[in-house]
Amino acid sequence: MQRLFLLLLISMPAYAKAACPDLSTYYPGNQPDWSGLEQQLAPLLAECLESSEFFALHGAAQLNSGQLAAALESLERALLIEPDNGAARIDYAQALYEQGQLFTALEINAQLLTRTDLPPNLQPLLASRQQSWQALTRETVYQLDVLAGYDDNLNGGLDSGQVTLTLSGNPVPLELNPEFRPIGGPYLNSRLAFRHSRLTPESQHNWTAEVRSRLSEEQESDLLQVATFYSFLRPNRGRSWQLNAGMNHLFFGGAALFSGTGINARYRPDSKLRCKPDYGLAFQHQLFHQQSRLNGLESKFAVGFNCPLASASNNGSQQLRVEFGLLHNSELKSGRLGDDRQGWQINLDWQLLLPRGVLHAQFNHTRLDDDEGYSALVANGEERVAKRNFFLLQYRQPLRFLGYDTSLLLNLYHQRQRSNIELFSSTDTSAEIGISWAF
Repeated sequence: MQRLFLLLLISMPAYAKAACPDLSTYYPGNQPDWSGLEQQLAPLLAECLESSEFFALHGAAQLNSGQLAAALESLERALLIEPDNGAARIDYAQALYEQGQLFTALEINAQLLTRTDLPPNLQPLLASRQQSWQALTRETVYQLDVLAGYDDNLNGGLDSGQVTLTLSGNPVPLELNPEFRPIGGPYLNSRLAFRHSRLTPESQHNWTAEVRSRLSEEQESDLLQVATFYSFLRPNRGRSWQLNAGMNHLFFGGAALFSGTGINARYRPDSKLRCKPDYGLAFQHQLFHQQSRLNGLESKFAVGFNCPLASASNNGSQQLRVEFGLLHNSELKSGRLGDDRQGWQINLDWQLLLPRGVLHAQFNHTRLDDDEGYSALVANGEERVAKRNFFLLQYRQPLRFLGYDTSLLLNLYHQRQRSNIELFSSTDTSAEIGISWAF
């Protein structure tokens, strides 16, 4: 940017008033001292209040010495006095870019490229800048995660070795086949993801597709998940709203188990609260390929808060999100055991930025209650109540010696579900370690 300014400054006419001294003696050389130049120009302000050349030169010195806010003010004054001051427009576009106003900077730079008085040696420099800035509006990332771990319940087995049936009003214990008991073992977990983002002046579009797999010696418990999502985000002066849609397919033991198709919307109003609130509404169509009677339509209304946890010691490196939601799941075919069900959910998501990595913890509690008795054969026909807790602890640390986009991953996961019906009580704990590559 220093070269851009120098090239154009000497080719543009000076827009100065007679009271302002000749500024050509202040033009920087090939190795300019921008901080020193800014100090030399500051005393001339009172004499050059109507000089576009002065404010362009002063703004360039401020910009290149790290005084972004002051540079923006000086360059704006230069353009107010003389809108066609090309040197000021070049640096003004750069200042806007550094301030985060990418699309305004792109627009000004594009206008500069159409000028007929643009020196030939500036054309390729401005064109290169336009191309590099334009590339920031689009991003495509691939990510591969490979982790090895141990899971004490690969097959989702039940906690109890027996269930109690109700026959003629009397409890009858029934021993379960060993295959329904938890089976533990090592596994290999892999994930390949594709993400593409596109920015426009008013919105952001994100596309995601991913494939996950979990392989172990217990092949009947192998998992394969295929998912794709689209997200549309529109910010507007402190407010924002987001629309998401996606599909998710799960295969268990080589057979299709579940497919979900969902859509959700989230609105974040402008708020002066430290913890910024948002509101969400979601719907998901749930299809169980082997048990169609379980199919349902689930809806959720949620209220969340995002809280930065800043203090003198952590310097704002912590973030906490709290979300509370109401759930309702409607049967799609009559005769579903338990009929409709409703419940609630709370989710806590905490992130801590450490000197060498990022620590992330998540806790979720979900409760669902059936509207009708689950079955006359179990629990005396009572309505099923299911309570599920899960906890995830993850640590991610960049591994610079393997490449800039390579990270170490450590995951610890625990899930516990309890129900008044023994068939729905289970516990699962897993730990894994691996590598994540982004390319």
